[in-house]
Amino acid sequence: MGMMTEFKEFAMRGNVIDLAVGVVIGGAFGKIVSALVDKVIMPPIGLLVGGVDFSKLAITLKEASVDAAGKEAPAVVLAYGEFLNAVVQFVIVAFAIFLLVKVINRMHHKPEPAPAAPAPTPEDILLLREIRDALRK
Repeated sequence: MGMMTEFKEFAMRGNVIDLAVGVVIGGAFGKIVSALVDKVIMPPIGLLVGGVDFSKLAITLKEASVDAAGKEAPAVVLAYGEFLNAVVQFVIVAFAIFLLVKVINRMHHKPEPAPAAPAPTPEDILLLREIRDALRK
């Protein structure tokens, strides 16, 4: 029963729950960014470069074929358009995380404390200075 208690303590720690929430929100954010890139950003870019749908860009290395036994062999394709979409998605997510970290750092930035005022001179030192100054006269 000790192991279950330890696991419960581990799972209920604030850091684990925060991490779980972060993963869920990150997954949802990833879907939003995917939709943004696929449906909003890439179509106008494709239109600007001649009506190209980037998600369909690919290089066929070997065409699909049917062998003597009638079994179909799929085509070998390099789908670099999907890779371009993924790169754009990465850049957007990385920039959003950069902005988020920058805001968090600004909120956590503590101003440097003002330099402390010098301690008042002790009275005995003041008296000794007065005696010194009187002897100089």
